[in-house]
Amino acid sequence: MLIRHLHTLDKMDKKISLDKVRNIGIMAHIDAGKTTMTERVLYYTGRLHRLGEVHDGAATMDWMDQEKERGITITSAATTCFWNDHRVNIIDTPGHVDFTMEVERSLRVLDGAIALFCAVGGVEPQSETVWRQADRYNVPRIAFVNKMDRTGADFYNVIDMIKERFGANPVPVVLPVGAGQDFIGLVDLIQNQAILYTSDDGSTFEYGEIPDNLRDKAEEYRSHLIEEAATQDENLMMKFIDGEEISADELKTALRKATIDGTIIPVLCGSAFKNKGVQRCLDSVIEYLPSPIDIGSVEGFNPDDESQSVTRNPGDSEEFSAIAFKIMTDPYVGKLTFFRVYSGKVETGDFIYNSSSQKKERVGRLMLMHSNKREERKIVTSGEIAAMVGLKYTKTGHTLSSTKSPILFESMDFPDPVISVSVEAQTKKDQENLSVSLAKLAEEDPTFKVHTDHDTMQTIISGMGELHLEIIVDRLKREFNVEANVGAPQVAYRECITVSIEQDTKLVKQSGGRGQYAHVVMNVEPNELGKGYEFINKIVGGAIPKEYIPSIDKGIQDSILNGPLAGYPIDDIKITLFHGSFHDVDSNEMAFRIAGSMAIREAMKKCQPKLLEPIMDLEVVMPDEYLGSVMGDVTSRRGIVKGYEPRDKTQVLNATVPLSQMFGYATDLRSLTQGRAVFTLKFADYQHAPRSIQEKIVEKFQGKVTT
Repeated sequence: MLIRHLHTLDKMDKKISLDKVRNIGIMAHIDAGKTTMTERVLYYTGRLHRLGEVHDGAATMDWMDQEKERGITITSAATTCFWNDHRVNIIDTPGHVDFTMEVERSLRVLDGAIALFCAVGGVEPQSETVWRQADRYNVPRIAFVNKMDRTGADFYNVIDMIKERFGANPVPVVLPVGAGQDFIGLVDLIQNQAILYTSDDGSTFEYGEIPDNLRDKAEEYRSHLIEEAATQDENLMMKFIDGEEISADELKTALRKATIDGTIIPVLCGSAFKNKGVQRCLDSVIEYLPSPIDIGSVEGFNPDDESQSVTRNPGDSEEFSAIAFKIMTDPYVGKLTFFRVYSGKVETGDFIYNSSSQKKERVGRLMLMHSNKREERKIVTSGEIAAMVGLKYTKTGHTLSSTKSPILFESMDFPDPVISVSVEAQTKKDQENLSVSLAKLAEEDPTFKVHTDHDTMQTIISGMGELHLEIIVDRLKREFNVEANVGAPQVAYRECITVSIEQDTKLVKQSGGRGQYAHVVMNVEPNELGKGYEFINKIVGGAIPKEYIPSIDKGIQDSILNGPLAGYPIDDIKITLFHGSFHDVDSNEMAFRIAGSMAIREAMKKCQPKLLEPIMDLEVVMPDEYLGSVMGDVTSRRGIVKGYEPRDKTQVLNATVPLSQMFGYATDLRSLTQGRAVFTLKFADYQHAPRSIQEKIVEKFQGKVTT
C-alpha cells in the first residue's frame, strides 16, 4: 500500500493532458455520505494509505476540529488523486443548509459532479437545493445511490424521486444485487455481467453471471439504457432498430455525450462505508464526466468594456485566466486563495491582474491542496485547482487574468444573512484581536457579515443560520484565541414603503462665505417584490448638472440603510429623480449628496413604512404518530402548513415559518418526537410582519435609542 501511495505522489508533478483531467465535486444532502465517499475514493486511488471514518472524527477531508466533533462538513476541501492515468481534482462540499454557499462557489468552478443520494431517505430538501445550484451552472453530473447496505434501502424509489423532484432523466448503468443486509453486489448493465463482493467489507469481488432472479429486470433496464443512449447517435439508433448488437464502447461514448449535454443522468449505487461500488463510480467519473476540453471555451467580458465579449480556450498556450472561488486563512502561510485555472498557466513570482478589483497582484507561492495539507508547486497549468499565497485584493468570485490580456468572468451572487447575534470580547486583550479575527473570517466567507451598531456600539455578526454563527464563534476561540460572549440571536428584518409620494427637498446653508445649495424633486414609490433598490434619472434640460446625479444616488443609498421604523435597511424602493435646481457657486457634490439623503429620510416617514420579516421554508420528516403534534407546534409558531405526504413509512411536512419563531427549534422538535424527526430550514423570502410584531420591534428600537 505504501508503494502505491508513493507512486501516486510521483504522478503529482507529471503533466497530464487536459483530456485526462476531471474537476469534480461531491454534492448531497447532509449525512448522505459525501465525506465517506471521498475518503474511499482517496484510498482506492492511492492518495490515502489508511481509511479515516467520519463517525470516528478521523476523516481526512473533515480537518477542522468542529467537523471532527460534529461529524459534518463545514468548509469545502480540495484534493487531487489519480485513477486509470487520469487526474481527478475533487472538492468535498458541505450538506448543511447553513453552508450552502460553500457548495455554490465550488460548483462555479467544477466541470462535473457526483450527486449522492441516501438509498433510504432518497431526495432530501438540501439535495434539491444543490441540484438547482448545479443546474444554474450547467454542471453535468452522475448520481450515486449510497447506503444500499442500510435497512429500508430502495434503489428504484430513489430513481423515481429523481425523476419526480428534478424532472431529470436518470438512467441506471448498474442495478443492486439485494438491499440492506442482503446487498452483495451490482449488475453492470453496460458489460452485462454481475460484480459480486466476496467479503463483507467490499475489499474483494469477482465477476460472474447475473443472478436468475434479476435476469429479467437486468434485461429490461439494459434495453432502456441502450434505447436512451441510441437517441444520442443516429448510427446507434439504426443498429438498435435493426436489432444489431451494440458494443460497450459505443454505449459509453453515447452516454458520455448525453451526460455532458445534461440529457441523461447515469445512476450508480453502492455502499461507500462498506467499500462497495466506489471503484465502479470512479470508472464512471472518467467515462462520463467532462474534461476541460469537453467543456470547451469559456466566455467573459473586457473589464474596460462589458459589452465586448472575450473568449478563452482551455490550454497552456492561451493567456492566463482563473476564478478565485475560496479564501482561507492558514495559520502558517497566511491568506490562501483557492483558484481554478481556465486557460494558460501561472508561475511563482508572476504578476497577474485582478479584473474584478482592477488591481495588479503578485503570486507569492503556489500549492496544491490536500484537505489542509499543502504541496508546493512552481507552476499551475490549465484545468488545475490550486491555491496561491500573496494576493492582497482578491475576494471570492474575483477573476484573475494575465496583465497583457485581461478578462472578466461573471461574478457570483451571495444571499444576505438572515440571522444576527452580538459578540463582545471578554478581556481588553481579546477586544483588540476580535475585530481583526472577525475581518479574516468575513474575508473567508461571503455570507458572513460584521458591522457595528451605531446606537449601542455593539459588534453584530450575521450569518445564514444558528449553526453557521455557532461555528464562527467556536472558530474565534480555537483558531484566533479570542474568548467572546454572545448575545441572543437577532433576526435580520427589513423595512419597506407601501405608498408613493412626490418629495421636494431644498438644502440652503449660508454662513458668511461660500454656502451650500441643492434642490431635488423626486418620486418615491414601492418597487416590485425582490427588485431591491432602483434609481432612475429623468432630469432634462440641465436642471441639475449630470455630474451631481451620482452624488444624489449615493446620498439616497446611504440613508436607506437605516429605515424610519426600527433602523433596518429599506427593501424594494424605486426613486425617480425628475426635477431640481442648482446654484453656480454654492452647489457641489457634497451638497447634493446631503440633499438626496435628506429627501429620502423625509419621504420614508410619509410613505407608510412597514416591517418585513424573513420567512423560512420548513420541511420536517417524522414517523406517522408525531404528525399531529408537529403540525400543532408549527401552527403555534405562526407557521402556515402547505401540505404533507407519506414517504417510506414516514410523513413529510412542508410549511413556511417566520425565522423569529424558529430559534431553539431543534431542541423543541427533539423533545416533541423523542429525537426521531429531522428538519431542514432554508430562506424563502421577506413578507410583511403582523402589526403586533411590528409595534413590539419599533417600541424596542425607540427604547434603545432613548436610553
